[in-house]
Amino acid sequence: MPRVRVDADQAGDLALDAGLFFGLAHLYAAYVLVLVLGLRRGEVLGLTWDDINTDAAEVAITWQLQRVSGQLHHRETKTEGSTAVRPLPDICVAALKLRAERQHRDRLELGDSWQDTGLVFTTTLGTPFEPRNFNRQFAARCRKAGVRYIRVHDTRRTCASLLVALDVHPRVAMQILRHSQIAMTMDVYSEVPSEATKEALRRLGQSLDG
Repeated sequence: MPRVRVDADQAGDLALDAGLFFGLAHLYAAYVLVLVLGLRRGEVLGLTWDDINTDAAEVAITWQLQRVSGQLHHRETKTEGSTAVRPLPDICVAALKLRAERQHRDRLELGDSWQDTGLVFTTTLGTPFEPRNFNRQFAARCRKAGVRYIRVHDTRRTCASLLVALDVHPRVAMQILRHSQIAMTMDVYSEVPSEATKEALRRLGQSLDG
């Protein structure tokens, strides 16, 4: 990931937008992972529950979901370093626990009709979530929340700003951002987030905790 220079005012705006954006969306946890961990669309849609350990607060990015030549493929990630285990900040752990509860309810409602794929993010039937539909849902959520629209791919640029504002330890952020040297991470952390940023994210965390 490229080095990111964080602007405190921009981070504050982002945090306020994020609080409005998340709401109670069906893909809430997916949005959290995309924004906070900088995951790609295919990586977040390809996540399986076997890849996640909420007790240890870790996630392994080992799969991706992609549509190629009209076919939906769930395949292993091949990029160097892409399969490394990454730490999960508290906000991600809380979001994933909510997602597990939501999926459990969907499973109970469908009974034998549920299709068990092992994926974290699925339709209400248990089937893989179509990548193009994820883009549409993301855009629709931006419109509904009344926040500025950015492409899913471009959300990776917000990751460093949110980690700073969330007070994630630099060593943890270094792993998430995949920096080779702690000096690169400390350069990002040299910008101090505003109190408005911290307050917005505190409220967001409280909404996650119910």
